[in-house]
Amino acid sequence: MLRQSAALRAIARPMGKGGYGNVAALGGYGGQKRAAHAISNPTLANIEKRWEGLPPQEQADLWMALRDRMKVNWAELTLQEKKAAYYIAFGAHGPRAQDPPNEGWKVFGYVMAGIGATAVLFGTVRFFARGAPGTMNKEYQEATNEYLKAQNSNPISGISSEGYSGPGYVQSAPKKK
Repeated sequence: MLRQSAALRAIARPMGKGGYGNVAALGGYGGQKRAAHAISNPTLANIEKRWEGLPPQEQADLWMALRDRMKVNWAELTLQEKKAAYYIAFGAHGPRAQDPPNEGWKVFGYVMAGIGATAVLFGTVRFFARGAPGTMNKEYQEATNEYLKAQNSNPISGISSEGYSGPGYVQSAPKKK
């Protein structure tokens, strides 16, 4: 037979109507221990001003201590603990912090710089681009219309249909001489 530790025997042994095991000896249900004493006032004093300057480990420790304190009846929490818990959860720090002054003008300036750079790039590309292709003139597009009518292209609603009066493929000005 396997040997059982004292903790396993305490869990496995019925304790009457209340259920199984010695719950108090194991640290409560789920092994959680609740903070029975309040967090000291110097720790919570001016937390609104000190929170951003605290190292991340101290922030985490303070938040965990407050979280454990909030598991008890909230009437037992001190006013400082309630204020600190509210500030840490909903205060103006991290992503909820106020924007620095003139942040809107900076954003506007960078957007305008981006638009300006885009306009310069567009102008440069247009300046060095070749002219329009030979097919982009009225004479070539009219010849395309005649060819498609001869081929009977799109006879239901297009250029070869009865009574068609649209421009067809003509979209450019006449060829320059």
